[in-house]
Amino acid sequence: MATDYDAPRKGEEETESIQALQERVPDSLSGSVDADDADNPGSVELAGQDLANIELDVVVLPPQEDEFTCVECFLVKHRSQRDHDTKLGPVCRECSS
Repeated sequence: MATDYDAPRKGEEETESIQALQERVPDSLSGSVDADDADNPGSVELAGQDLANIELDVVVLPPQEDEFTCVECFLVKHRSQRDHDTKLGPVCRECSS
């Protein structure tokens, strides 16, 4: 929706008060809480709680044929990001620049 910023604004007598708007719109949703929080799957609360007893299931894949591990940043990169080899091993383009 386009807004015409050059149009004259409504005066004080033409604007509705907050109370009039609240009376016109029912307040049925203000007290409800969304139980299915998509930002917090598993309902894990992180605010200062001890998380030492929580187990995570992580699948670790071995290095693929077209991947290498940079000896400077220790990240697994695709072979297209390989810049040069040192006596310690391959270096990626980010670390060589």
